[in-house]
This record gives sequence, structure tokens and C-alpha cells, in this order.
Amino acid sequence: MSRRRLLAWGAGGLLAVAGAGVIGFELVEHGVLPGKTELDQLDGACSVSGSPLVFSAPGASISGSFFSKARRRNVGYTLAYPPDHGPGSQLPLVVVLHGYGANHTNALASMTLAQAGALQVSGSRLPPIALISVDGGGGYWNPHPKDNPMAMVVNEVIPMCQERGLGRNPQSIGIMGISMGGYGALLLAEKYPQRISAVAAISPAVWTSYEQARAANAGAYASAEDFISDDVVTHASALEGIAVRVASGIGDPFHPGVEALVAMLPPGAVVEISPGCHTGPFFASQEAPSLMFLGKHLTV
Repeated sequence: MSRRRLLAWGAGGLLAVAGAGVIGFELVEHGVLPGKTELDQLDGACSVSGSPLVFSAPGASISGSFFSKARRRNVGYTLAYPPDHGPGSQLPLVVVLHGYGANHTNALASMTLAQAGALQVSGSRLPPIALISVDGGGGYWNPHPKDNPMAMVVNEVIPMCQERGLGRNPQSIGIMGISMGGYGALLLAEKYPQRISAVAAISPAVWTSYEQARAANAGAYASAEDFISDDVVTHASALEGIAVRVASGIGDPFHPGVEALVAMLPPGAVVEISPGCHTGPFFASQEAPSLMFLGKHLTV
């Protein structure tokens, strides 16, 4: 038996499925049953190297809430300014979409929004940008009956920021996200290319069929028709003219969907495929380069 198979059998309850045996291991290995990430972590397939993060003194950060007509509920948000900036500053804007199960307080894996604005990469400060994150629920940022987080971002969050002098120029709004948020960032950029000029998606949760998506998360799409309408792979040509960066780990269960997406991206898109899984260390390793990518494109 291979070392990986031995690790699988020694992973406690991972394969405690009646009658599973070797078949159970294969289902885990291919992501059909839970546990592939645990196996990857056991044998080092998810190992990601990274450098310590360095920050300048952060700028002002504001948290609050508002009633979203699009989502029909109160939602929380955090708005962070870069160093030496605060209310009244006119800056490019980056909307940060959180992942499944997260909210506006933990949209990034390794830092707060205030720290993100104060990030230093290879000794250089991040270009001055404001960042905002808002509660989007667990519906993968696409429209659902009585809950439309995509409309909230476009019709409520961005205008709220523009009233404060942020992202006023149509070419100075970027969007990024991790996992569910990475998918959402691509979706919003495809749906509103006239509003979004740069997008960075880290480990985007991309499925290639409605059946696949429904089997993994029944609440991701309201219907098969909605999946077709909001499929970021088949509509990737809408990203033409937008600065695009996509990063995915080879061990990520969403990687096949990302590969399908990459094949459809317009020329010029930046694609980072490297070792890693759908885990915090990989997310964290891609946040700094994604933020620098957006900062450079939004402050040209």
C-alpha cells in the first residue's frame, strides 16, 4: 500500500463508513466523500510556503450596518482606509467578498481589511486603496428569491462608497474574494464589466454543472436555470478588457472547475496554479499578490 493509502486507513473516523473499504478511500480521495483535505494535510499535499506579513500603521476603519433592500435584512459592513487616509479621502475601491460561512469581519484569511490596506509586499507599500466587505449570506453571491447579494453590492454598497469619494471613477473599482467569494467576484465582474475594472479570485468555488453544484451545496443556486445564467465558465468572455487574476491550488477540489474557467479566460489574464489545497494556508499565500495586483491596476 502507498504511504497515502496507509495514512488514509490511519486517519481515525475518516473512513468509518459501513462497508466502505477501499471504495470508501477512493471516494474520499476524489472528493465525493468528506475527508480528502484531511488526507492531503496528513501527507503534506497541502503544504504552502509563505513569508511573514508586514504592515504599516493602518488607516481608519469603520464598521456598521444598514438595511439592504436587495437582501431584505440588516447587513454588517467594514470599510477600511489605507495608511494616512480616512473619511474624506478620494481613493480607488476594492470590494472584498467573503467565503461560505464567513461575514464582513473575516472576509480575508490572514488579515483584517485594515491590515490589508496597510500591507507591505517585498518592501513596497500596497498602492493606496480603500477596501469594503459586507455580509452576503451563503448563496454564492448570485440572486435567490428574496435575497439578492449581487444587487446589494452593485446598487447599495458601491453607491454608498462613491458618496464617500471612493471608487467614483468607473475605472477605479476592483473586486476580490476567496472560495465562494472568489466565484462571486468573477460573477460580478462578468455581469457588470462597465463597473468593475479589475478582479482577483482566490480558489474560486467553480462547478461545471448544476448537478455537481447541487450535490455539494443545495443552496448555491436557486435553480438549474440560475446556474446556467450565472456560470462563470461559459460567460468568461465578458471579462474581456478587465484585469483578471485567478489563483488555485492543484489539490483543491474545485481545481477542475478552475481549469475549465482558465481555458475560457480572455488573453492576458494572470493565472497562478501552484501546490496547495482549499485551505487557509493557500488562501493566505495568495492574498498579498492579489491585493498588489488590484492596487496596481486601480492606481495606474
